Amino acid sequence: MVTTLAPHRHSAVRRFWASTIGKKAVMAVSGLLLLAFVFAHMVGNLKTFLGADELNHYAGWLRTIGEPVLRREWFLWLQRAVLLAALVLHVTAAVQLARRDRRARPVRYAHRPPARASFAVRTMRWGGATLAVFVVWHLLDFTVGAVNRDFVPGDPYHNLVADFRVWWVNLIYLVALAMLGLHIHHGFASAARTLGVTRPRRERAIKIFGSTTAAVVAGGYALVPIAVMTGLVH
Repeated sequence: MVTTLAPHRHSAVRRFWASTIGKKAVMAVSGLLLLAFVFAHMVGNLKTFLGADELNHYAGWLRTIGEPVLRREWFLWLQRAVLLAALVLHVTAAVQLARRDRRARPVRYAHRPPARASFAVRTMRWGGATLAVFVVWHLLDFTVGAVNRDFVPGDPYHNLVADFRVWWVNLIYLVALAMLGLHIHHGFASAARTLGVTRPRRERAIKIFGSTTAAVVAGGYALVPIAVMTGLVH
């Protein structure tokens, strides 16, 4: 019985992934998962304004989640594995959908599409690629310390302040945050449509909620480098 059901389930998963709606659903769910993490991470970053002890204590607490059931940092590595899987699925689905869209329209339109729609598509594609590169930079900067010349292991507050005192580092982060805000703004409504949440009466509310979320997340992250640059945090 098990041997006959397993191949069927496997083929069902493959058919779902091969379909356009399947890839869009994977993009939507993985995107919402990543958004939840980004929001939680932003809230944690705001502890910077409470001082070094608060931020460093928070960073240390993250490594103890799940104890004593889990060993130290196990939850953190499990979280990283889930986020990495979500990111890979999100990017893979996006790339494959873009290729499928180009194959479906080998000849360009005689008339250009509306500027607003064209801008949204370009923002999602190039903004997504920019964010993928930024994630690598961010890990090298704050987790590994490879690109932070004043990196001190185990002292997140020091590393953050030392990093954001450099003007070009702030520029990189602020540009990435602008891309993140636009990505959330356009992607939230798209995810809602894919998951069937959007209805005519809800569409405006969903757009407002998505735009507000984008502004809160991007703005919340931007507060820290701006505060360091202006001397509010030191």
